[in-house]
Amino acid sequence: MRSATLLFFAILIFLVGGAHSQTVTGSIGNGSAAKGAATRGTVVLDIPGGLHVNSNRPASQYAIPTSVRVTAQGARVGRVSYPRGRNRKFQFSENLINVYEGRVSFPFSVTVPGGFKGDSLRVRAVVRYQACTEEVCYPPKTKEITLTARVR
Repeated sequence: MRSATLLFFAILIFLVGGAHSQTVTGSIGNGSAAKGAATRGTVVLDIPGGLHVNSNRPASQYAIPTSVRVTAQGARVGRVSYPRGRNRKFQFSENLINVYEGRVSFPFSVTVPGGFKGDSLRVRAVVRYQACTEEVCYPPKTKEITLTARVR
């Protein structure tokens, strides 16, 4: 009985750890942005093998979609582009669910006004997603990062 309890807790720790193993990174241009011009920014969600996250349009009323929000003070941020997901069938659903796997990039544009004051641009990115295995989905998570670029 004791070994079964230990095994249960080991599996639980592994599963809970898996729900937190996604990383969010990103960049703005090549690390710099010009005043009066638009620069491409990218938010990247890395999803380890064995996990997936619902796409921004999962095609399931119960699946929580991935969302990426970007904001900046003193600059204009364009709409985030969502890549197409992949339709997959899982044990926990009768229908196909559209998901992201591996490394997923979410591009956007940011325009620095000609009269921008300061020498660096800060863009806040908030990513909300629901990670799942083949059998179960974890509660949704939100991760926030700040992307920076030198303004020239």
